[in-house]
Amino acid sequence: MRTLFRALPDIARTVARLATDPVLPTAAKVAIAAAVLYLVSPVDLIPDFIPILGALDDVLVAAILVDGILNVVDRGLVLKYWPGSPESLERVAGAARLVAAWVPRRLKTRIFAPRGAR
Repeated sequence: MRTLFRALPDIARTVARLATDPVLPTAAKVAIAAAVLYLVSPVDLIPDFIPILGALDDVLVAAILVDGILNVVDRGLVLKYWPGSPESLERVAGAARLVAAWVPRRLKTRIFAPRGAR
């Protein structure tokens, strides 16, 4: 989780740039928009005023987003916007995969699947 926290500025920058890329699939753009809305919303599954636990749902949503993008979007497109090295992106991908492992694969697939494939 520490890797994700440290990479948060790079992740935010990359996701923002990816969201405006015309090549990015619509399903991924919708997932990005939904995740951003959840993360900035004051309403959470676990209220943020609860120490440590309050951030867990936000970290989980961010990890699902990163894991999903890295599994659906062409890695070359992600690297185009990633400010770090390919190795640093792989470290972030591994950390996101570990955190997102708590979410059933079927749900993650449904979030990022093209609309006709659902």
